[in-house]
Amino acid sequence: MNLIIFGAPGAGKGTQSAKLVDQYGIKHISSGDLFRNAISNKTELGLRAKGFLDRGDLVPDDITIGMVKEVLQGLGSQGFILDGFPRTVKQAEALQIVLESVSKPIDLALFLIVDHKVLLSRLVGRRVCSKCGAVYHIDSKPPKVSGVCDLCGSPLVHRPDDQESVIANRLEKYQEFTAPLRSYYDNLNLSVEVRGDREEKLVFEEILRLSGKD
Repeated sequence: MNLIIFGAPGAGKGTQSAKLVDQYGIKHISSGDLFRNAISNKTELGLRAKGFLDRGDLVPDDITIGMVKEVLQGLGSQGFILDGFPRTVKQAEALQIVLESVSKPIDLALFLIVDHKVLLSRLVGRRVCSKCGAVYHIDSKPPKVSGVCDLCGSPLVHRPDDQESVIANRLEKYQEFTAPLRSYYDNLNLSVEVRGDREEKLVFEEILRLSGKD
């Protein structure tokens, strides 16, 4: 099973990706992990990307695509879920060429749809473990001890990009650059829409049904 998951910040991509990884035994590929792993391993592409990141610049598409290709080539017969990439139609077109070259076609492009007010509530209340990355919410999923991760005991943080002052801009950028991908994957007969403003279990059950694996 090869999937791409889309959704505005706070739509639940990370949560549902983790469930899909457990269900199918597939590889979770996020844009952030791509950069961190490539830089940590000091690959040629990683070192090139580091130069841009250190300057605060966007990493060019050709470098990001190259990193994705490296990961896909190393998967063998294992499936994958792409999370956070592609972000633009131009990236999607380049990705399609890579997928064809490694014989790993996409089975579904999942779009999580969540109302604006729900997204704001999720993001403002979200807290993330500073060490292991576990995600909590001050109302819907609070830790057992306030401000402390249940899993590793490290402090929870309120990410700078989850501050209310920057959320509106993040959502606007998603609509401007990423939402048009719906039309792109519609044209490839790959897109499915899932309401993401429900219980996690219900969202996941619908994803399984749409993927034909319920």
